[in-house]
Amino acid sequence: MKRIGRSALLLAAAAVFAAGGPPEALPTFVVPRAEAAAVNWTWIASDQKYGKFFAPSNVQVRSSLNGVATCISAWIKTTYTADGAQEVIENYGIESSIPDPRALSYSLALVEVRPQERMISYVQENFYGADGKVVWSKVYEPPKEYEVNHQSFEEDYYVALVDQVFHHGERARKDAEDRWKRLWISEGAGGVTTESMADTTTMRLAGSNLIYWEWQETKDKSGQVLEIKFMKKALNPDQGTEKIVKADLWTSAAGWQPMETDGRYETIPKGSAAYPGLERLRAIIKGYQYWLNRYRTDLPQTANAKKTGK
Repeated sequence: MKRIGRSALLLAAAAVFAAGGPPEALPTFVVPRAEAAAVNWTWIASDQKYGKFFAPSNVQVRSSLNGVATCISAWIKTTYTADGAQEVIENYGIESSIPDPRALSYSLALVEVRPQERMISYVQENFYGADGKVVWSKVYEPPKEYEVNHQSFEEDYYVALVDQVFHHGERARKDAEDRWKRLWISEGAGGVTTESMADTTTMRLAGSNLIYWEWQETKDKSGQVLEIKFMKKALNPDQGTEKIVKADLWTSAAGWQPMETDGRYETIPKGSAAYPGLERLRAIIKGYQYWLNRYRTDLPQTANAKKTGK
């Protein structure tokens, strides 16, 4: 559910990184009594605009391979403050259906999660007024599909649903103080510095590749951000090569724009600014095998079985 534009999300994330910490405590949301009586909704997260909930009892495994779930379905719930309702109505372009934001109280969405790809798909959405009546509804054919990273509105839902099935600590890793690992930092002419951080939450092994998202900031000597690259990468640790799968680039002049990528692997040479990052990632691969292989379907699942007690 992309209620907030991608550029706005990325700029907000940049502000959080610059500030060096998370926002202050945020308000909780009240679930309407009638809805609470029908379904046991569990709170996941909230901010000044949205409250996020899921119902553990309706999380279902739709498909699996070699004993590993490959598709998980569930209904999720989102509640709205007045600002949140206004934002979602504008982003969805449904002003004609819901002209008054005060008429939108909450929404329910049927979603499917594919953990091996960190994907979440919206199958259906229903928007409700405070009286519990549907004010707007849509079935998506084909489903709306999003890849989950730290910029995603859906990340909180994703980790809750995956943890409900696997119990591998997806939410704990998302909220961990060491979620982000510094790969390298370099200083250029005039005091310009570039720093790259890897998101361990998104890390997973696929064949001989490590797949992960990387956040790279370049700042001037006063600490002003000049450029940000947000990149999904595939790393071959044995060969010391990497490729950018997809990426966005931010500059003060152009804002956020998609980066062009050629899909080719490039060698990370010894002595380069990025080489310490390669060594760091090799160490992470060696030390975090259980985490990196947590949802693979092509490996024996004895470790997973021991972890979950199955």
